Amino acid sequence: MIINIAKDSLELGKRAGKAIAEAIRAALEEKGEARILLSTGASQFETLSTLVKEDLDWSHVTMFHLDEYVDLPVTHKASFRKYLNERFVSVVNPGEVFYVNGEGDVGKNIAILSEAFKKAPIDVGVIGIGENGHIAFNDPPADFNTDEIYKVVKLDERCRRQQVGEGWFESVSDVPEKAISMTVKAILSSRKIISSVPHSVKAEAIKNTVTGKISPYVPATILKTHPDWNLFLDSDSAAMLLSINGDEK
Repeated sequence: MIINIAKDSLELGKRAGKAIAEAIRAALEEKGEARILLSTGASQFETLSTLVKEDLDWSHVTMFHLDEYVDLPVTHKASFRKYLNERFVSVVNPGEVFYVNGEGDVGKNIAILSEAFKKAPIDVGVIGIGENGHIAFNDPPADFNTDEIYKVVKLDERCRRQQVGEGWFESVSDVPEKAISMTVKAILSSRKIISSVPHSVKAEAIKNTVTGKISPYVPATILKTHPDWNLFLDSDSAAMLLSINGDEK
């Protein structure tokens, strides 16, 4: 685990975005193509803004993303397909894009997506951490053992409150109860993992992740088992870690 602490979310985004670009560039140079996972949500705004400005051969990049709500239209402002299309896909035009589709025949959609995922390793996974410690929509207690690539999960109360707090929904009752999520083992199969986690609302999750034992009740702790995990924080999200070390924020 490598921890990089920036002064604010803007600087965090610049550092993380460039680190992701470097990993993509290395994969392109090594084998002529790169496969990536992208996270969504308010925490990824600055990182994606930096990433899309990087000079890369995006035509040889394949993108997967982590999750999507079940039965939420792609036109809804909270749709992660909409989010990524507007902030990434329509900007850089990657060679291939595999969206998580929670509409229609969900079982069939998962099967198609899983087969595409299995074709080759993921070079870099951009994995956020939720306020409840989740990675993707693997809320606590997360399933660390399934060999599925994507599965339907039930969202817990704190996860749903986070979506309201970020402004994607008006109330908790508006947030879908179920979503399709990439599983923990699938995430960990990435050759390199980069986590962009700014903002004070993530400070507790970061403290629990970094200092706690590996536990499905803090799903992000499993990232500490990965041989190449890079965690990018700002002074707000790192505040509880800094206080533990006796440093000032």
